[in-house]
Amino acid sequence: MERSIFGTIAFYIGVALIVLLSIYPFYYALITSFETGTDLFTPNLLPEAFSLDNYRNVLTQNSFLRSLANSVFIASVTVGFALVLAVTASYALSRVQFRGRSLLLMTILGVSMFPQIAVLSGLYELINVLGIYNKPWALVVSYTIFTLPFTVWVLTTFMRDLPVEIEEAAIVDGASPWGIITQVFLPLLWPALVTTGLLAFIGAWNEFLFALTFTISESERTVPVAIALLSGASAQEIPWGTIMAASVIVTVPLIILVLIFQRKIVAGLTAGGVKG
Repeated sequence: MERSIFGTIAFYIGVALIVLLSIYPFYYALITSFETGTDLFTPNLLPEAFSLDNYRNVLTQNSFLRSLANSVFIASVTVGFALVLAVTASYALSRVQFRGRSLLLMTILGVSMFPQIAVLSGLYELINVLGIYNKPWALVVSYTIFTLPFTVWVLTTFMRDLPVEIEEAAIVDGASPWGIITQVFLPLLWPALVTTGLLAFIGAWNEFLFALTFTISESERTVPVAIALLSGASAQEIPWGTIMAASVIVTVPLIILVLIFQRKIVAGLTAGGVKG
């Protein structure tokens, strides 16, 4: 009995430490975003002075607002392309019998193992050939390429778990392959689609290396690059308060999305984990 109580207490202490370590960086950024002057460099749990000047500085910069709009557009279009391509590819990989299917699936997964820097030069040449350098479509193409392996792999796993009888019944009723995908599988794949779509959105929203390399003009930057370029020439000139305020503004939409779709995310991550 004592061991059970001790184990429970230790478990909750461990959970509390993990939550604290996960939340504290964002909490520190939040309280710092409301401070100005020397208060920025004074460690405290609550802001000593409450000021919205940092948020005014960020939101009055047209370049930052433009970068925010660029990130929304690029991340949204990337998710759309990735899900459309992944759904059709996962249908072929999970339902259509052809030689080399397993090898192809492993190859798709293997592509995601390459670090971004390893393919940066080749992707740069591809974007130049396509004539989309310094345009939002350069980031859409690069993000979609790196998002597809994960989305295809996850959706293929989920689609394999769907009963074959559902597809056979649709075929008997005269449904085409596209009709089976859109009218039969998509409603059943909503948890997986929300999970993969949200993770793809977060990845595109936070990506920095490609955004820094494939865009050079201020009007085409995304928010990670815009925040990085807020730094001054020296440590004394870095507007830490403004950077923290911008970081909070960028993070809040992701938190809202996770809170809205949290049930779908949990269902998508756990579906197929238990065989009955």
